[in-house]
Amino acid sequence: MSPQIVKSTEAACETPPTGARASVKSGIFARGLGQQGGLFIALIVLSALLAFIAPRFLTFNNILNVLRQVSMTAIIAVGMTMVITAAEIDLSVGSLVSFTGVFLAWLNLDHGIPLPLAFVMSLLMGTLVGAFIGFIRTSLNIPAFIITLGLYTALRSGAYVICDGFPIAPFEASYNWLGGGFIGPIPVPVVIMFIIYALGYVAFNHTSWGRSIHAVGGNEEASRLSGINTQAIKMSVFMLTSTLAAFAGMILASRLDSGTPTVAVGWELEVIAAVIIGGTSLYGGKGNLIGTLLGALFVAVLGNGMILIGISPYVQGVVSGSVILLAVIVSAPRRLR
Repeated sequence: MSPQIVKSTEAACETPPTGARASVKSGIFARGLGQQGGLFIALIVLSALLAFIAPRFLTFNNILNVLRQVSMTAIIAVGMTMVITAAEIDLSVGSLVSFTGVFLAWLNLDHGIPLPLAFVMSLLMGTLVGAFIGFIRTSLNIPAFIITLGLYTALRSGAYVICDGFPIAPFEASYNWLGGGFIGPIPVPVVIMFIIYALGYVAFNHTSWGRSIHAVGGNEEASRLSGINTQAIKMSVFMLTSTLAAFAGMILASRLDSGTPTVAVGWELEVIAAVIIGGTSLYGGKGNLIGTLLGALFVAVLGNGMILIGISPYVQGVVSGSVILLAVIVSAPRRLR
């Protein structure tokens, strides 16, 4: 064992004094608060600018529309934050959203399986996709980028095969509530989004599992030598992300009242953009769920505003890509420190 690894392992296992722990936590909290505060201010400034240019932006219906639209990608971004914090990536989530919606409709409408059972089966299918990614990644040491890029194509094509290229519809009327209903004035998907973020925040920041994700992403070898089951951690974050993507796919199918293979194109990039803009490091080891939520809102507000202003879809892609690139450039100095 090399001296460097021994030193890293000892540092990972060493328990600092109480005062030192408090100081470290305070420093981390202050840096996180600064990053989130900056993004929050940017979101407010962007919203104010759009409200001035496009008065319809601040209407109640448009705000609800933005929240409903962002809810599904933001739900997936909870899992993606953990995947990227663990120094991995998942490019298959958009295709899995499409496949799950079609799979649910195929089970329920084409094969007569009761909707509750079809729902559970579809959710489990998503979990199995994540387990497959995690198994191949950890057992064969194939980069997650390659595995999920393959699934990106396979799942999308599988959705077309199942439905022969046509939407499968309609679901029973009660199912439309999941994607199109309201709890008071708030859309159901938005309520679900906030619940998932609350649960994710607790698990990610206040459990040993969450701390292990950060440790594995920061230094996998030192984490393994200090007793963390790094393979199980990586498997779990892939399974969680795929499960959330499958859940988002069923919410979207409810909203559209059909299983449609053409939906969620490019969602993987929107999700990754939200995570990176929110302050999670692409290099792993640092993740921020509150920042991810703000990042998802920033991306959604930017997209909605460009539509209201009448900016060409081609230009919208240039703007969105530039924002992602800028976020990565800004995060690079933090990695080097």
